[in-house]
Formats: sequence, C-alpha cells, structure tokens
Amino acid sequence: MRMAKRVFVAIIIVCSLFLLGLPQAMAVNVAFDIKDMADMSDFDPNNPVVPTGDTIKIAVVASFSGPAAIAGQVYWICVQWAAHDVNKRGGILVDGKRKFVQVIKADHQSKVDVCKKVCERMVLKEKVHVLWGTDGSHLMKIINQVADKYKVIALCASSLSDELYDAENFTRYSFMTSFSTEQIGRAFGYFYGQIRKKEKRFYIICQDYLFGHSVAEGFKKGLKEYYPEAVIVGEDFHRLFLTDFAPYLTKIKASKAEVIFTGDWMPDAANLLKQARHMGIKLPFANIYLTEPNFLHEVGVEGTKGLVNISQFGTEAPVFKTPEQIKYYKAWHDLWASGKWGPPYNTRLYEHSGGNLSSWMAQTYWLLSVIQRAGSTNPEKIIKVFEGDICQFSSGKILEMRACDHKVIQDLHVQIFVPPAQQRQYFNIPPYYAFKGCSSVGISYRIPKEKILPKADPRLCKQREP
Repeated sequence: MRMAKRVFVAIIIVCSLFLLGLPQAMAVNVAFDIKDMADMSDFDPNNPVVPTGDTIKIAVVASFSGPAAIAGQVYWICVQWAAHDVNKRGGILVDGKRKFVQVIKADHQSKVDVCKKVCERMVLKEKVHVLWGTDGSHLMKIINQVADKYKVIALCASSLSDELYDAENFTRYSFMTSFSTEQIGRAFGYFYGQIRKKEKRFYIICQDYLFGHSVAEGFKKGLKEYYPEAVIVGEDFHRLFLTDFAPYLTKIKASKAEVIFTGDWMPDAANLLKQARHMGIKLPFANIYLTEPNFLHEVGVEGTKGLVNISQFGTEAPVFKTPEQIKYYKAWHDLWASGKWGPPYNTRLYEHSGGNLSSWMAQTYWLLSVIQRAGSTNPEKIIKVFEGDICQFSSGKILEMRACDHKVIQDLHVQIFVPPAQQRQYFNIPPYYAFKGCSSVGISYRIPKEKILPKADPRLCKQREP
C-alpha cells in the first residue's frame, strides 16, 4: 500500500510542474517530491518499452500519417513519457493487480470514416481502456461517439470546440482536459480590452470546420464582453491544409487591421505566418498554435517578434521558480540534447518540454492519477473520481473538472514573443533564452479563470452561461 500511495502522489506531482496551485484555503493532499519520478534516461520515443500481458491500454487516436502527421508524433511522445515514468515506478494498482500502462497508435489519417473504424478496432480488438485524442474537433466528436457506444473512457486532450460538450454531444464517458474555444476567445478579448488597451481593429482567419468557426465565435464574444470598442474588419475561413494564402492575405493587407486572429494549427499555421511575412505583412498574430520552433526559425527573429500566444501551460515570469522545476525540465531537455532521439524527435520542436508538450503530458498524468485513485479500469469508477476532481500543481495553477459537463476550469496565460536578449525575463536559467534564431516567450499575463469560465450548456449545468 505504501508503494501504491507513493506512485499516486508522484503522478499528481509530476503532472503539476510549472503550473499554478490551489488557494491556501483549500485542502492539499499531496506535496511535490521530485524523488518519486523515475530515472527517464532510457526513454526513447522511437523505441518505447512496450509492456505485455494484462495492461492498462491507452489508444492515442491521431494523425500519424497524412498532412497533419506531426500531430500524432507530438501526442505520442507526450503520452509515452507519462506511461514510461509510471511503468518504471512499478505501474498502477488497479482491480487488485499492479498493471503497466501500454500506449497504442491509432492512426485516423485526418479522415472521419477512418477515425470511426480505427476507434472501433481499438475498443473491440485491442480492448483499450481509454481513447486519447485528437487533432480535429470533428474527429474528437467521432471518438466520443464510439466511447459512448462501447462505454470506454475518452480523454479530449487537444480538441477545443465547446460544442463537443453541449447537451446534444455530451457523453459522460468523455472528459475535456484541454482549454476550450470560448475560454480562448474570451481570454484574448480580456487581454486586448482590459490589459493591453491599444489595438482596436482585428481580422479573423480560421480553418473552415467546427473548431475554426467555434474559436472565431469565441473571440468575437470575448471582444463584445471585454472590448466593445473593438472592430472586426474582416473574417475568412479557409479549407484545411491550404498551401496558398495569398488571396486571404491580400484582403487582410487592404483591411487596415492592427491584429490578425487565427486558430490555425499545423501545417496551416506555418504556411499562414510565412506567407504573411513574405508579403510584407508585419502585423501581430493572436494565436494558439504559432509556436512550432522549426518554422519559427524559418521566419526568423524579426518575423516572429510580437506574436501573441495563449497558453494552457503558461505561468507568470519566470518559468522556473524552484530547483525541482529545473531538475524536471533538464530530465527532458538533456535527454533531447544527448542525441539519443532519432527523427522526428531530434528537431527543435522537442528541445523544450514546456507549452503544449507539457500540457499534453500533464493531462495524461492527470488521467493516470484518476485511474490510480479509482483503483480500477472500470469506467464507472473512473467517472466517479474524475467528476469534480482538482489537479493541484506546484507553482500555483489548478485544473478543476466541472462535473456537470466534464469541462476544465482554469487560468490561462497570454504570452508575448520577444527577441532572444529579452527572453531571460521568462526563461531564467542558462543560456537565458529558449531559442536564439527566433523570438519566443518573454512576457506573460495571467487571465483569471473566473473571467473565462468555460461555456456551460444550461441543459447540463444548473448555472448561468458566462
């Protein structure tokens, strides 16, 4: 029992690094202790140690092929990292047995029909306990439908549309541990209207599917609530995986916009920014996913300076506040720097474990801690623990799972990208910058959770919509 307790405590704590913690008035039942983390020096995402036998199975349902294959690669290393750590510490005691965590690739190829087939194969043939997803809210909707049909847990770690958890689409078997489109939009509205108070003319360009329209609506709602003087001077939606943004950028150039808002993710995000800079458009982008360092280096320091990113894994400067946080960061970074990881994990994208990488790892640790505390892979027991659960983090932030609709309540952070010489105010350990060849986070503003409560469908939650 002592070992099981230590594993559970360590899972919660490792998931918590770099975030903000519970108010002192609330009870805290765990305390950070880096000693409980396993030695990760043998971790290799290209050659994972795959446990056999009676395991806890997590299917990472994502694009592992096609134009968005980078998404599957990123999710894979994050989930594998958490699983490897927990397995080296002896696994998790569930259903009367100590079991290891097994992670399985489930390639949906960014296609709806393939997504449904692969999810059903994961459940019926592979007997997975969790469907972890995904890149694309339209695809997460399929994952949730399969989870509901076969009564398995789904973790929505990277799809952001609020509609996934309204009364029509809600399933008690799925939990949204990521931030959501309306939180994002309202956080940007709060930042520009209540903190920055400068630019007033905004142009919206997003991908033409569920998520793109949802995040655009969230932004418009945020401006209306917190910055009514602002003006939307243009709004466009483009098809996924577009290669030529020139027609849209020409309109933006003529609009006299002061800020471009986009929810685009890779590869669209990269193509949009690079083509904008090539066309001489130097406007700041308010964004979620313009953070991939390989393409940021292609654009350069000046072209990336002033990007305004919103993060669910940010913190107020500086990012490293304790020796333990530095030690945990180095466990990842030094392994990457050793050259032990082959392609694609040897690129700049994986040099640092912050941002979205740390968020997806933390969400996975949270899931595993819930399974540990449930003491079972039985979905009904997992649901009982997850609903209303609070994950405490050592640097201050909390994530609270709202029981009525399975959405997370949390602070967010707006981060401003600055040149290398100014990054030390945020990245406060040698070499005092995250990247030398592009701008990166230097300034961070906390957006309080009470200002951006996730959208609640009154048919599910007996509370007023924010």
